[in-house]
Amino acid sequence: MLTTDETGLKRAADILRDGGLVAFPTETVYGLGADARNGQAVARIFQAKGRPSFNPLIVHVATLEMAQGIAMFDDAALRLASAFWPGPLTLVLPLRPKAGLSPLVTAGLPTIGLRLPDSKTAQRLLAAFGGPVAAPSANPSGKISPTTARHVADGLSGKIDAILDAGPCAVGLESTIIGFDPAPVLLRPGGLPVEAIEACLGAPLLTHQPNETPNAPGQLSSHYAPTAPLRLNAESKKAGELKLGFGPDDQADLNLSPTGDLVEAAANLFTHLHALDAKGAPIAVAPIPDKGLGIAINDRLKRAAAPRP
Repeated sequence: MLTTDETGLKRAADILRDGGLVAFPTETVYGLGADARNGQAVARIFQAKGRPSFNPLIVHVATLEMAQGIAMFDDAALRLASAFWPGPLTLVLPLRPKAGLSPLVTAGLPTIGLRLPDSKTAQRLLAAFGGPVAAPSANPSGKISPTTARHVADGLSGKIDAILDAGPCAVGLESTIIGFDPAPVLLRPGGLPVEAIEACLGAPLLTHQPNETPNAPGQLSSHYAPTAPLRLNAESKKAGELKLGFGPDDQADLNLSPTGDLVEAAANLFTHLHALDAKGAPIAVAPIPDKGLGIAINDRLKRAAAPRP
């Protein structure tokens, strides 16, 4: 466990240079980082997480200029990057020839997902490392995403080299992912509301049609799952269930937001799921409005409740 002072950041950057794995905080969730140019290091991500190799990784960059050296940006992509980077937005763009990334990062696809995180600790680590860092969420594949260093340690202890602890993540939901083939398309809802993206572009986003092979992270039907079964849109809890509430709810064992604030609910989602899952009982989840960040919350809950492979 590393602190976020200069000594801790230098140690984390050195581990990355040596081909190691470092979990680090972003504003969304904790990521499991490796040098995106080092194939053996990237392979260790898949091994540590138990992640299928056909599922591509997001690459985190320190600057827009670094991103432009890796991928080709059209006008729409540049507009979104200028408006929302740093922030919880991933852009899936055509990979430049000779970009130097390990093919494992893209799962053999001709595109790459790029993000510039809005976390001072992540930004300082990326600057200290000086290169692109591949980083999916720092949890066993398919399980609840980590929003604290303790969540990372509980899931990956003994499988990674270090955890950079900067406390809980502010947003608490993974990034929104946008593709650009043939026009801006929503590949995964996330921490940046769709409405803000559409307002920036001046046009509605296309809707991604699911297929068996992911072209961006977070598209598997079963994902973000607790060990306990999840029942969605539950107005009340049944005998033996725990209740994850939203809004005024006197049955709630934990409440995403007693005041019905979707920003607060997003920040609490994975932390509360971890806490309830630890109690070993089925979980009933209150209805969540399907608007703003509620779209991303419902996406995560639907995948968490899906039949397990």
